[in-house]
Amino acid sequence: MALNWKRCRGDVWCTLNAVNLDHEYFDKDVSGVYIIWHGGTSRTKPRVVYVGQGNIEERIMYHRQNPEVQKYNYLGLYVTWARVSDRYRDNVEAYLADKWDPLVGERYPEALPIEVNSPW
Repeated sequence: MALNWKRCRGDVWCTLNAVNLDHEYFDKDVSGVYIIWHGGTSRTKPRVVYVGQGNIEERIMYHRQNPEVQKYNYLGLYVTWARVSDRYRDNVEAYLADKWDPLVGERYPEALPIEVNSPW
């Protein structure tokens, strides 16, 4: 399945804590899957911090307050998302969690993974 991973205006990755959810560019009604990752340092590689699904605006607001995610903020937190229909969301989330082994979160849907393209 080919997903259209979103970036912020200017075709740059959105920072989790700064993406403007009130900007006209942001679709408030979008639901799908999302990936939060940190940018790493000169000594550490970037890593996926969290994989999830739901209303993207609500989930971003939640993770801005989530201490388990925010403890990686010093490494720079980024987010991208893609619209996925309810029918396939569990399958896509399961695939992404299997592929990226997020640092936070341990319960993912017990669904047959559906392979999707990576945002990177």
